[in-house]
Amino acid sequence: MNEEIYRQARQAASELCDAAKLKKGDIMVVGCSSSEVAGGTIGKNSSLETAEAVFKGIYEVLQSREIYLAAQCCEHLNRAIIVEREAVPNYEIVNVVPQPKAGGSFATTAYKTFKNPVALEEIKADAGLDIGGTLIGMHLKRVAVPTRLSLDHIGSAILLAARTRPKYIGGCRAVYSDNL
Repeated sequence: MNEEIYRQARQAASELCDAAKLKKGDIMVVGCSSSEVAGGTIGKNSSLETAEAVFKGIYEVLQSREIYLAAQCCEHLNRAIIVEREAVPNYEIVNVVPQPKAGGSFATTAYKTFKNPVALEEIKADAGLDIGGTLIGMHLKRVAVPTRLSLDHIGSAILLAARTRPKYIGGCRAVYSDNL
């Protein structure tokens, strides 16, 4: 099953990178309930093995494109973010290390895998994947745009995706470009 989860995560990350037109240095936030992916209830059945399969699929895609991954912790750590220090040179770092039952298995896997991980209270990412109802919206730039992928689940977890775009200010929408 973990091979299928890996494949689905890889496909979702690749499709979102393309749909959002992400480029080198951009940030993708991912919230992942390994419990939901494995068919359980969010916050009840955390699985490092499941989280590792999801993480590996997403991380391989992002690394190959030089896009940063921001891993959202669970509510027990106030949805803090784990990210590579070089992605956020001017952000205020907080002092926390996620664990499978306090932060979540996905964020724990990110913390253990990243070269120089740091935790932040918030980030403003360019795109995001919500795997299992983790509510990543607070970590996306304005304006978030729902983005349909060919997949709507990773394992048993509902998959939602979003890209962001600059705000439209004043005037008619027709004069703005979606090529930003």
